[in-house]
Amino acid sequence: MVTQEQRKRQLAREKFLRQQQRRTAARRKSRMRSSVIASVLGVVVIGSLALYTTGVLKGKDDKADASSQTTPSAAATSKAPDPCAKPAAGSVKKLSWKKEPAMTIDKSAKYTMNLATTCGDIDIALKASAAPHTVNSFNFLVGKGYLDHTKCHRLTPQGIYVLQCGDPQGTGMGGPGYTIPDENLKDKSLKGQVYPAGTVAMANQYNSQTKKGRNTGGSQFFLVYQDSPLPADYTPFGTISPAGMKVLKKIAAAGAQAADPTTGNTAPNATVVINKATVTKS
Repeated sequence: MVTQEQRKRQLAREKFLRQQQRRTAARRKSRMRSSVIASVLGVVVIGSLALYTTGVLKGKDDKADASSQTTPSAAATSKAPDPCAKPAAGSVKKLSWKKEPAMTIDKSAKYTMNLATTCGDIDIALKASAAPHTVNSFNFLVGKGYLDHTKCHRLTPQGIYVLQCGDPQGTGMGGPGYTIPDENLKDKSLKGQVYPAGTVAMANQYNSQTKKGRNTGGSQFFLVYQDSPLPADYTPFGTISPAGMKVLKKIAAAGAQAADPTTGNTAPNATVVINKATVTKS
């Protein structure tokens, strides 16, 4: 027969086990969220070789752009029909520069970047006054045809919800050969550690734990198709139009592929290619 004291000890043990299980589950959930965030905005380290998210491995000046952090990969979603058309004829230009372009934009003017993709047009209202270095860089790159015929190489369908583009290599390792500073990290739209749907922001190599990797933006950027929990470490420099959001959500609805074992990218199932990018001033 179980005494009252024995019953108390048994209940105490059961309570302790439940607490341990809850702590373990919380830690697992936290690790999963961190890994998802990293899989979109970070890089993968294979052996001793770092693969860069925003910079090129070697530019024309034969120097690596920046170092980076390790990232696990996100899970794939079910395969869906490709909602996009075939890419336009043409090839990606192999371009690289040693330093950030000189400032040529009018910070007080309004600029719009149009991404004419295989899935439809995505118009982005650029924040020239709040992120002048970033907008000036894209004005320069787009003028050189840098984004034309490039693939959007990564879609994250869990934890955070973004499509990542801007790498001519289509691997997550490419960049223009120069870096630009972080800007507009106190934008009023970034509330409660969330990047709202419709935000366009820069990928970079910042590591919040080591506090290293600031000012490492290149040409890679991400488009947020659903509110995403992220710290305010990534330059928000544009807002997607309502029509552009419909295109972006169509891309997201097609899901993502399994992670590439070499790069860690979870490529979109949709064939997302920027046929032509333009920046206009109004």
